[in-house]
Amino acid sequence: MSDTPNMAHTRDGFGRALLELGASNPQVVALCADLAESTRMLAFKEKYPERYIEMGVAEQNMATVASGLANYGKVPFMASYATFSPGRNNEQIRTTISLNNLGVKIVGSHAGLSVGPDGATHQALEDIALMRVQPNMTVLSPCDEQEAYKATLAAAAHPGPVYIRLAREKTPVMTAAETPFEIGKANTVWEADHAPEVVVFATGPLLYNALCAAKELEHAVPTVVINVHTIKPLDKEAIISAARAAGAVVTVEEHQVAGGFGSAIAELLAAECPVPVEFVGVRDQFGQSGTPEELIQHYGLDAASIAEAIKKVRQRKG
Repeated sequence: MSDTPNMAHTRDGFGRALLELGASNPQVVALCADLAESTRMLAFKEKYPERYIEMGVAEQNMATVASGLANYGKVPFMASYATFSPGRNNEQIRTTISLNNLGVKIVGSHAGLSVGPDGATHQALEDIALMRVQPNMTVLSPCDEQEAYKATLAAAAHPGPVYIRLAREKTPVMTAAETPFEIGKANTVWEADHAPEVVVFATGPLLYNALCAAKELEHAVPTVVINVHTIKPLDKEAIISAARAAGAVVTVEEHQVAGGFGSAIAELLAAECPVPVEFVGVRDQFGQSGTPEELIQHYGLDAASIAEAIKKVRQRKG
């Protein structure tokens, strides 16, 4: 793992893939809530204006229009900030998209704390919980620009509704063009030389902090780090196998612990493989203004905090 990683926006990966889909699939259409540049729909808008619909600041209407387009055979991608979509239009997504199992692709950009100075109103920390609870919904949380590109292509090919979670800031690029990506299949990205004592399940760009923590502890706590880019459906076989082998688990997410990624992991393990679990995430708080780096540290999502969680959960093993 490089100490000075390349940096890129996950939303750039989405925009790159959407443009390619525009060329390869004439059924792909784009809907945006007055944020074409920020969400990276702008290139699609300029090249395929007849397949771009500017909805204005009307996220609820955007969801219902997208559901109608999907019902008639289109492949609609709808994009806004995650705090507004699925935050503001959750009921319309539920009733018009998920309930009817329609293939709308919902892109929530600027998710998590790393929106920074925009503050609590724009920091979506509840979107994973909102989306994973809905029947029929697939939930993707790519770790970097490359994975966001692949997630977008995979979402277009998936017949049902999909939520794709993207960040605002540039984040480390940890995968390559040849790195496998398949909906529902987690990827092991770090393995200790010795039998693992802890497994870290991480989702989204915070995977990098998990890798940094594992590297820091490589001679003290043998750790496995697994990139869970698909929060729903979980890769049950891989997660249970890794948890059973290590006997202790840490989950890492830029989201509320309650109802989020860690909760999904805990629900699975409680039923199939009960082991000690430590949760790294936001704990029943709203965000606040600050630089992304300040906020990640303040809320205990940095590499040092993950390392402490790894050491703590190892001590809890029987």
